[in-house]
Amino acid sequence: METTQIYYRNIKANGLNIFYREAGPKDAPVILLLHGYPTSSHMFRNLIPILSEKYHVIAPDLPGFGYSDAPDHTRFAYTFDNLANTMQAFINELSLKHFALYIFDYGAPTGLRLAMANPEKITGIISQNGNAYVEGLSNAWNPIQRYWEHESPDNRDALKDFVSEKITWFQYHEGVTDPSLIAPESYTLDQHFLDRPGNVEIQLDLMKDYKSNVELYPKFQAYFRQYKPKFLAVWGNKDPFFLPAGAEAYKRDDPNATVKFYNTGHFALETHVNEIGGDILNFMAGL
Repeated sequence: METTQIYYRNIKANGLNIFYREAGPKDAPVILLLHGYPTSSHMFRNLIPILSEKYHVIAPDLPGFGYSDAPDHTRFAYTFDNLANTMQAFINELSLKHFALYIFDYGAPTGLRLAMANPEKITGIISQNGNAYVEGLSNAWNPIQRYWEHESPDNRDALKDFVSEKITWFQYHEGVTDPSLIAPESYTLDQHFLDRPGNVEIQLDLMKDYKSNVELYPKFQAYFRQYKPKFLAVWGNKDPFFLPAGAEAYKRDDPNATVKFYNTGHFALETHVNEIGGDILNFMAGL
């Protein structure tokens, strides 16, 4: 079987160098893959070959992540509005007219801002553990929520553990039945980028601003009710951060939402890429 070539490219967007992976026929329908914390487009390395047989797949690294620019947090505002502004510039630079959106973790509030701003461009949405409902937030958010309520230096310092090697390892392994399916280069590469000088402050700024996403949940939900996009939730049911209730909640607002659970954790693609890839192909065929 012929495997699709993956290209590794860079483009300027919002004044930053944005790295992205691209594969599949140029004239095929586009799928835009948006990664989350603490990873990069590297998380899609096994999904891209599955999807790019039939689709034009584009997976950027968000500012501050992966191989995209990560300017110091004193020079670039690390807010989700600004991540979305940068991704808006990215889709404008690539002249993307229509695309399906795959959103995961931080990619969800970033991508849903894009969906609200460009409803005419969105052909469908795939949410893999990408939350838009309060009931989807687990107790693991409590220390971050304390920081939202009281932005003290102590509460900020208390979050530094989130960028530690221990927590990165935990994010990949918690809820996974067979840990031998977790490729060590996944969490090792993520930690390499987290450990760059100045990156802790970038990540703490984003944790602080995550509050803005929760405040936007009612608007995201109104978008689902108004536009009723074709929607597929593919969810690791043992995710320590985003609970299955957050996946089920999409059906409340979007009659075109389908929810599928997989017996795994947060990084469901590490263990269930073939099943999820197959479900996405079936979903895409119906758009």
